[in-house]
Amino acid sequence: MSKPQAHKARKRFGQNFLHDYGVIRRIVACIAPKEGQRLVEIGPGKGALTEGIISVTKEMDVVELDRDLIPILKVNLFRFPDLRVHEADAMKFDFSSLAADGPIRVVGNLPYNISTPLIFHLLSQANVIEDMHFMLQKEVVDRLAARPGDSLYGRLSVMTQYYCQVEALFIVGPESFDPPPKVDSAIVRMTPYKDLPHFANNIELLETTVRTGFQQRRKTLRNNFKGVLDDQDFDTLNIDPTLRPERLDVGDYVRICNHLEQKGL
Repeated sequence: MSKPQAHKARKRFGQNFLHDYGVIRRIVACIAPKEGQRLVEIGPGKGALTEGIISVTKEMDVVELDRDLIPILKVNLFRFPDLRVHEADAMKFDFSSLAADGPIRVVGNLPYNISTPLIFHLLSQANVIEDMHFMLQKEVVDRLAARPGDSLYGRLSVMTQYYCQVEALFIVGPESFDPPPKVDSAIVRMTPYKDLPHFANNIELLETTVRTGFQQRRKTLRNNFKGVLDDQDFDTLNIDPTLRPERLDVGDYVRICNHLEQKGL
């Protein structure tokens, strides 16, 4: 791999550059890129992970917000003329614009400060995404992959798992980055379902339903949905109103959502 050019990480962009080539090789192995696939990297930085992928795929798209990094990236990866650099904010980027010839695969070492809203932005375009592999703060990965009953299971878990199968892959320590973050990181794989196992008739209402359900984690469903659902509604749904919100699975929240739509709420 080529030696990266110097660039001081910028706190406002949440930059922590991965420099451990053992970890990079392990990430690339998990992604298992193949020539001809359309891979898109968010925040390529100096191109350490990019190089490991494009060496296989021969072409690639990257979305980078820091304009000062782009010339460094192009120098480091000058051997790859089919690297397409998009200077843009990933939070506003239309990823579907890259999927004209088929689904895209998205990868990235995501800034911790925007990882959750960025994931929701990507989930809104899940129909054009084959899979996603991200480096995130370990706690965020734990929340994404949490199962009903887990202490970290919440809104992020439900909404992500509505769209995707989520797999926590492995942990990466702070020493693998420059500068080292103050927390552990982890790699997660998210694979959007081709056919949703549970279909919400109104996705905005599902988001509202889940938000309402988790508004007070220590309260019961009866309390959190007070004025929205009564005991007769819970009987119809076959859901125990004395449960706490983390006891319901994705299918339960979808059923509540569709029931509320039928009620005209």
